[in-house]
Amino acid sequence: MWVYEKKLEYPVNIKSKDIRMAKNIITQHGGPDGELSASLRYLTQRYKMPTGKTKGLLNDIGTEELAHVEIVCRIVYQLVKDATFEELRTAGLDGYYTEHDKALYPVDANGVPWTATYIQAKGDPITDLTDDMAAEQKARTTYENLIALTDDPDVIDPLKFLWAREVIHFQRFGEALVEVQDLLSSKRSF
Repeated sequence: MWVYEKKLEYPVNIKSKDIRMAKNIITQHGGPDGELSASLRYLTQRYKMPTGKTKGLLNDIGTEELAHVEIVCRIVYQLVKDATFEELRTAGLDGYYTEHDKALYPVDANGVPWTATYIQAKGDPITDLTDDMAAEQKARTTYENLIALTDDPDVIDPLKFLWAREVIHFQRFGEALVEVQDLLSSKRSF
């Protein structure tokens, strides 16, 4: 079904460790508005979409979100890979280290583990697409907040790429919503 290229969608080459920033960025891996949640939301919702075009859109964006999980994990890993235990402890990651060492585990910035309650699939295409648009806006806002927390251009660069993709996804979901609304309103009898 998918062809996997063994390279990141966007390169990540961070030269300086920043454990505090890694602790914040990890929310885009396992937080409620992160890439893992988005991917699973879209790949689940696609089945109830009324057209092949909207099913394909959710499949394509859901798959791209998996690529974004890879980018976020690479960012976090590069920010902490040379950190000592004492540096992790000082940044408030001693509990995380105890459970996961430096492995990438889906949590938010506060250490709350990812849960399936973060994803929505109502079964109504209009409701789901509206929720998807909101999800993309929440992710966009989170990336803006993350960018504001650092001055490292090596961190900002991939975050800006991810931010831009959220904007594009919001636009595509908006276009799909209009199409689905038109289609479904012509079929309603009330």
